[in-house]
Parts: sequence; C-alpha cells; structure tokens
Amino acid sequence: MASAPLPSSLPASVLDLAPVVPVVVIEDASDAVPLARALVAGGLPAIEVTLRTPAALEAIRGIAREVPEAVVGAGTVIRPGQVAEAVAAGSRFLVSPGWTDVLLEAMRASGVPFLPGVSTASEVVALLERGVREMKFFPAQAAGGAAYLKSLSGPLPQARFCPTGGIGATSAPDYLALPNVSCVGGSWMLPQDAVAARDWDRVEALAREAAALSAGGTCR
Repeated sequence: MASAPLPSSLPASVLDLAPVVPVVVIEDASDAVPLARALVAGGLPAIEVTLRTPAALEAIRGIAREVPEAVVGAGTVIRPGQVAEAVAAGSRFLVSPGWTDVLLEAMRASGVPFLPGVSTASEVVALLERGVREMKFFPAQAAGGAAYLKSLSGPLPQARFCPTGGIGATSAPDYLALPNVSCVGGSWMLPQDAVAARDWDRVEALAREAAALSAGGTCR
C-alpha cells in the first residue's frame, strides 16, 4: 500500500494539543479509523499509536488518510528505521520510551516533533545539553510519579514533560497540576472490553471526560 503523504501542517508541540494523549495499541487495523474518530469527537486530537503490533503502521496510515482532524503519531519508537517507517505512514509526531544519540538524531532529522523518553535527572540534563526541552517521562508511576517530576521542576524548569505509564483518570490531575507537565499519556479511555466490542460511543464518552481534565488551567 502506498504511504500516506506527510501532512503539510505539523504541530509546533505535541504537548500543547490536549491535556491527555491517548496511547493506543491497535491489534486490528480496521479498528483504527473508528477508534480515532471517537477520540477526536471526545476532544482528544493527538493520538499515539504504539509500534507494538504488526497492525500499527497500517493503523497510522488509515488514521492519517481518513481522519484528517486527528494528529496521529507513532509511539514505542526504539530503532532509527522505525522513524522513517512511521513518518512515511503519516505520523505527525514520534514518541520513544527512551533514547540513544543514534535514535535521537534520527528523530531530529525526521522533521516532525518528537518526545524522547526519560526517567532520571541525568537523562533530562543530557537532553537539555542536546537542545531538547520536551520529553516523555516514562514509566511515570514506577519512576517516581508526580512527586518525582515536581522535584525536577526546581533545578530543571526549562524541561517540559508528558508523563506516561500507569496514569489513570484519578492520578492525571496530580500530574497536570505541575508547572513542568503540559499533558499526560494514557489508555484508560480505551478499556479493552470497549475496544473488543467496538463500543466507540463509550470510547468517545471516556475521551470527553479525559479531555475535560485539567488542574487550574496548567495544561496548555
């Protein structure tokens, strides 16, 4: 199948699109378009499709082609080769669980926004040295949660984060209240039973609840 064209308009920052970025694992590519439409209708336009399944790239192609109001990106990018594949499929941003210099340079060269993953202060400092200020904090809950990110805001105020990993509807506001957190990533609006049943109305309703999350307007 031909690759989807790269959108002419890319987001200046993934972090500014919505308070929540759905982290989506697609097993059946035919689910991608209706799922994306439900998320967008619920107010969550930025959609991270993880490259964990064989259907992922086809899912990204479908969303990029048929849901233009969505800002679809690729997550779990761990190899430079995946960068080119994801962008060719129509990804408008890239997210990695961690980073190396080789992977970082591939993402930088792609021309689309990217969020390299960090879980320690040293990794944050290393990225700041390389001119990267927007990052994914992963795995958020296991790596220290909101308290850890709050402790980073003093010495490293220039870094902005999208924490992901173990975050749900009840814990998301704790992160969104932090000055260095602009949005969170999660999948709680995509319960497995709803996706299996293709209950897109339920997904839309949960997405709408997620889109309403904020903490004093701190999520930009």
